[in-house]
Amino acid sequence: MTSLARAFRDHRDNVRSRRALMDAIHNASTQSARDDLVMAMQRANTKS
Repeated sequence: MTSLARAFRDHRDNVRSRRALMDAIHNASTQSARDDLVMAMQRANTKS
């Protein structure tokens, strides 16, 4: 796989994961659940 194709795939995967987390935050039943998801999202962003 070329580096360009890998970059596209990685970007698509990142967008899919970010979208899933945003949906989970939006659908969280409690504020503490939302806070936990936001913290998880922030941790994921610092690792990449």
